[in-house]
Amino acid sequence: MSSHGLRRGAFVLTALLIVGGLGSADPVRGQEDAAETKKANTVDMAEMMARAKRYTEPSEHHELLKRFLGTWDTATRITMAGMGGEAEKGTTTFEWLVEGRWLRGSTTGTMMGIPLQSFLVLGYDNFKMSYVTAMVNSVDTALVTAEGDLDPGGKVLLLYGTLDEYLTGEHDKMVKYVWRFVSDDEIVLEVHDLPIGEHNTQVLELRYLRSEAAAGGGS
Repeated sequence: MSSHGLRRGAFVLTALLIVGGLGSADPVRGQEDAAETKKANTVDMAEMMARAKRYTEPSEHHELLKRFLGTWDTATRITMAGMGGEAEKGTTTFEWLVEGRWLRGSTTGTMMGIPLQSFLVLGYDNFKMSYVTAMVNSVDTALVTAEGDLDPGGKVLLLYGTLDEYLTGEHDKMVKYVWRFVSDDEIVLEVHDLPIGEHNTQVLELRYLRSEAAAGGGS
């Protein structure tokens, strides 16, 4: 029975007992009925809480989030045709927004020479059975969201979402975000503009190198 069904059933049962009690002259029976109703409600609530736990508690999927924790040196490169160039440097820090559940990523750097701050929230929604993210930055007023899943090999996180392209007037363009876990010290984020076509859809690459590894000359 669904949680709505359990609640509705408990409500109807209680209502019937109250109405029945109004016509009963047996106070002992009324007390027994009330006790049975309380017991039934207690059992139903315990069952609902047990069923909800699988959706409300961190799962094995949340372990992936630990890969991001720390401070990273970033290199952002526009890769769409005719707009390539030198990578622009920045820094990103990933930390817990809610420990074990939600990550917060804060980035400072530049985009086409313009100072940039961006913020990302990333987590895993047990009920959706998907990773979910929301992103904002200092160069526009959009809230960008996406969701997706880890590939079977555990090396790539694929997220899909939409965004509005205010320069062209396009709404809800499909975008793919590809997080590649190259190593413990290197992550690459690709952004793909899917309406471009079947091939060569990547428009931006953001490479993360763990700061400790960069300082030590690691890969």
